[in-house]
This record gives sequence, structure tokens and C-alpha cells, in this order.
Amino acid sequence: MKILIMGLSGSGKTFLSKLLQKELSCAWYNADNLREMANDWDFSDEGRKRQSYRMRALADFEKENNRKVICDFICPTRESRKIFGADYTIWMDTIKESNYKDTDKIFEEPNNFDLKISKWNQYSPFEVADLIKNV
Repeated sequence: MKILIMGLSGSGKTFLSKLLQKELSCAWYNADNLREMANDWDFSDEGRKRQSYRMRALADFEKENNRKVICDFICPTRESRKIFGADYTIWMDTIKESNYKDTDKIFEEPNNFDLKISKWNQYSPFEVADLIKNV
């Protein structure tokens, strides 16, 4: 299962991912870590698409080997989310503005998601993990 945790920079994607990875005993890929390994800090439209393909390739590998995987990245556009192709999407809607105004401008709120987290005390990581386990 490919789990996407998406939202603006600073919304808590990585924090939640770290906790869920332990609860679900699954693989976890963080966008910033992958950009660092690839030495690819291109945030143009093409750079963002490339990042979605990169995240998808790693997630598909895990899924093909019957493992759950969490990928946390902004995934700001409908196109980037379509490229990734999540099986389960968590939208971290905990902030309305980030420190990256260029990303905020292009961010398209998702129409399709499985769980929307609007405030930190809405769900515990254990509750989120249970929701995913029951899919």
C-alpha cells in the first residue's frame, strides 16, 4: 500500500510520518531526504514532476514487494498527486501558509483524500495507524 502524507511545508507531514512508520512497521520516504540524495533542489514545474516520479518509483518498489510505504511530500498539484498514484492519502491541512510563497501559490487543495487532519489533536498516531490498517 502506497500512503501519501501531503500538505504545505510545516504542516507536520514528516512528524506524523515518523510516528506512523513505527506504528505500521513500514518503509518511509521523505521528499527532502530524497532531494538531498539526488542533489536535486529544482522546484520548477518540471522539478516537481520529477520528484513525484522519483517518489512513485520508490513507493512502487515497496508495494510490489508487498510492503506498506509512507511517502511524505508537499505534492502541491493534482498532476503531481496523479503521477504518484497513492492508495491512501492523508492531507495535513494544519496550516494555511508556509514559508514558501511560491509553493503556496501553486498548491491545489485535494478533492480526493482518505483522511484530512486539520488540527494536531484531531487524531492520535495510533488512531491514524488503525484507520490505515483497516483499509
